[in-house]
Amino acid sequence: MKVLVTGAKGFVGRNLCESLKSIRDGKDRREHYQSLLPLTVYEYDRDGTQEELSLYCAEADFVFNLAGVNRPEDPADFMAGNFGFASELLGMLERHGNRCPVMLASSAQASLVGRYAGSAYGESKRAGEQLFREYSARTGAPVHIYRFPNVYGKWCRPNYNSAVATFCDAIANGREFHVDDPSVELELLYIDDLVSCMLELLLGNVRRDGAGVCHAGPTDRATLGGIVSMLESFRDSRSDLSVPDQADGSFSKKLHATFLSYYDAGSLAYPLRTNRDGRGSFTEFLRTPDRGQVSINVSKPGVTKGSHWHHTKWEKFLVVSGEALIRLRRVGVDAEGSPYPVEEYRVSGAEPTVVEMAPGMTHSITNLSDTDDLVTVMWANEPFDPERPDTYYEEV
Repeated sequence: MKVLVTGAKGFVGRNLCESLKSIRDGKDRREHYQSLLPLTVYEYDRDGTQEELSLYCAEADFVFNLAGVNRPEDPADFMAGNFGFASELLGMLERHGNRCPVMLASSAQASLVGRYAGSAYGESKRAGEQLFREYSARTGAPVHIYRFPNVYGKWCRPNYNSAVATFCDAIANGREFHVDDPSVELELLYIDDLVSCMLELLLGNVRRDGAGVCHAGPTDRATLGGIVSMLESFRDSRSDLSVPDQADGSFSKKLHATFLSYYDAGSLAYPLRTNRDGRGSFTEFLRTPDRGQVSINVSKPGVTKGSHWHHTKWEKFLVVSGEALIRLRRVGVDAEGSPYPVEEYRVSGAEPTVVEMAPGMTHSITNLSDTDDLVTVMWANEPFDPERPDTYYEEV
């Protein structure tokens, strides 16, 4: 299949082209997309030539028209940039007798309803939609019109046409920003969800509403104030070690992924607080509200740590470097009044093995080396709370 993407260097175009090229180059091996192969991707943008566009229009099996103008200096340029280029593109396809399917990236503003009434941008998009419908009626070429809401995600320009991009850039990098009305609610479409819809369109899978407009989704709704609050919590997670909700499909997961992509170059590293003493060190890495805490424990040669137990808290120990002896014993005595037997697990980074510290069992970990540090990843089912430590000393 030969696919032409206009506006290929824009936000949506770039994300779509990278996904198409991954399929083309065998980097995306999902069986679902293999019917698109062999795949040719024609990328056209405003710096392209008429000769290139003509060649692409002659050969394309499918066209994604993502080219458009969002914020021109003169509002009259909305019509020239959105309606004008669409007219040129369709005219060229028609001259070549190419009746391949064409997708139009329109906007929710094309409804011209409510706060979009009188929008010069919306009027230009509405005119483009009518142009495409007339083209389809005249030529028989399939036309797919999508009205995008507020699209967000990686590579979207801040201070341009996306409040989310502007807020992400400002909050990640300590720049000033302003929210006119925090109560304003947006309908939001994540770029990866949009690209998935467009790839499904290539495969012939599309949903339309009663007006014939194609469905792009799923979408989420959030207020400007709510978005800013979430982004500030993402920024603060570097210091409080929290991990935002990463549930599959959640707005939090999508917005967090977007936020991380806006850090300035050289800003993707941050220090952690390490507690050190004569035995080694202990460093908290991640904290979650419902999935516990991850820490890194370093023990010096011959050192034993632990010798305590918990009522409800439990842990997983994974030695990643060195060799250790982990010992556990049930607290208390058996029916005969004798201490419960000690369980011993000899583990090393050479053969990764998880050992679980069950509630009610006192436990310890000993570095068996005389020369090398022992490094252990420790996960606890709940973050440490100094007001309720649930930790009680007892030798194993």
